[in-house]
Amino acid sequence: MSSSAVTRSTPRSRSTVLVALLALTLALAGVLAYEAHDAARSHQATAERALRDYAVFAAWEFLTGARQSVNNAVSAALSPATSVKASSPYELLPPPAVLDGSAAAPLRCDSADAGTVADRALGYFRLDLRNGSLTFAGPEPPPAVRAWLADTVTEHARTVYRPDWSYALVFGGAGGRARAVAYGIKYAEHNAPVAAYGFLTCPSAFGAPVFREVMRRNALLPVSLTGGAPNDSLLVLAVKEHGREIFRSAPATPASLSPFVGEVTMEKFGGLTARVTLRPDAVSRLAIGAPPRSRLLVIFGLLVLTAGLVVVALLQLRREHELARLRADFVSGVSHELRTPLAQILLFAETLSLDRVRSDRERRTAADIIVQEGRRLMHLVDNVLHFARAERGLNRVAPQPTALAPLLEEVAATFRPLAAAAGAGLRTALDERAAAPVDRDALRQVLLNLLDNAVKYGPAGQTVTLGVTSGAGGGGPAGRPVVRLWVEDEGPGIDPADRERIWLPFVRVARDRHAAAGGSGIGLSVVRELVALHGGRAWAEGGAGGRGARFVVELPASEVVSSAERAPRRPDPVAAGQS
Repeated sequence: MSSSAVTRSTPRSRSTVLVALLALTLALAGVLAYEAHDAARSHQATAERALRDYAVFAAWEFLTGARQSVNNAVSAALSPATSVKASSPYELLPPPAVLDGSAAAPLRCDSADAGTVADRALGYFRLDLRNGSLTFAGPEPPPAVRAWLADTVTEHARTVYRPDWSYALVFGGAGGRARAVAYGIKYAEHNAPVAAYGFLTCPSAFGAPVFREVMRRNALLPVSLTGGAPNDSLLVLAVKEHGREIFRSAPATPASLSPFVGEVTMEKFGGLTARVTLRPDAVSRLAIGAPPRSRLLVIFGLLVLTAGLVVVALLQLRREHELARLRADFVSGVSHELRTPLAQILLFAETLSLDRVRSDRERRTAADIIVQEGRRLMHLVDNVLHFARAERGLNRVAPQPTALAPLLEEVAATFRPLAAAAGAGLRTALDERAAAPVDRDALRQVLLNLLDNAVKYGPAGQTVTLGVTSGAGGGGPAGRPVVRLWVEDEGPGIDPADRERIWLPFVRVARDRHAAAGGSGIGLSVVRELVALHGGRAWAEGGAGGRGARFVVELPASEVVSSAERAPRRPDPVAAGQS
């Protein structure tokens, strides 16, 4: 394999590795983004589950606290009949009157929903589980209440009540009113149920007064979680018995509700259900913290940013390859441009040095060719210098009011030998009135570049026209008059889609990329740069009659030009190639 092949393949292999690394970076960023999203989602799910568990725990604690607050009172009220086991299942049972007066005041039905005085009194009863007989101490309730009480307590004692319980509560309705029953079972040996002793009261006796007191006890909920905040500032408690709400700590409003709800039902406590809802503003105050906000948008944004950076890196890599190719083409083009005139200079210099000329005419011809090729070299070097200065913003011009016709005639006279060597003719179309403030050397470089471009890409035998007109285009900026300099060839012309691209450095249209004519690719770029420094503009358009191409330079016109500046100048063969 040749060294040039190795040189070309090494950057390509490095680019492949870099592209692979960028793709790997993007894939890794995607994996990290997914892992971060998954971790955030897991964290959020854990926090939400912990908050719901906290709500369930709070509901259980409230029910337990309420049960404990009435436990002593109910147990004390029933203990005269249930605390001692019967000696046998057939033992005579004490009457329900043994309970009369034993119930504490908080258990008494003093709520407004109790109705009459008789309804507000505690009704003590004994239900013989052996034969189903029901006995009351004091006023007996209506028959409907008696039937409901007998059926309810019998069924509850058979299916729900446990031997290790000291009492049970049952809520229901009979006789058109809500009822609450607190009862305990008297057992015989071997836990044989004998009778149920209890009393009737109102459900409200186990509702608002009890749970309001429980809500005030901050110790029911761990201080390590709440930070010592009052319960009613953290949550809303609602208590229901069989779907009927008997207590609510705060109204149900959007400001007091959140998705974090816990619900617990306690059968031993009459099947009461406590529903705890955490307040939205209290979620972040709990020690476990609020659920983290979704970071999906941030993660997606970072992933998109990473993808964008990878795309930018790939575009930069592509641009670097393109610049490397353009640089190689530039070096190749400049080398070719330098090699041809240097070869001509060397050939005819050796001819003169070895005295191989046969006449004075051949001697002058050799000298003219050396001067001509020297000018071509100088023109190429000037282009490279102007381009390098433009890249660093160092180009400067010193415009002076100048008559343009003599200057263009001077440039044409200088360039005719070069055009003739390429088999082209050069004519001028000059407006003697045209004048503009220009840097003579810079404008000379502009015109030489445009003429060289026209000769290089035009057909053999063509005639290139260099012209200038004044007052064209309807005036420049702010209505100031302008002058237009133009170079027109008879070549194939330039496609309208390429008429702007050709002014970029190193750009050649697709038609000319494989043409025999070479070039450095910076001539037109230098033209536009120098014209812009004069406050003008340059563009390409179609030639006259739809044939060829015309390159136009528009400059602000001078208002006054002295007669000395209008006088034609004799061409300076050395200065014609300088910038």
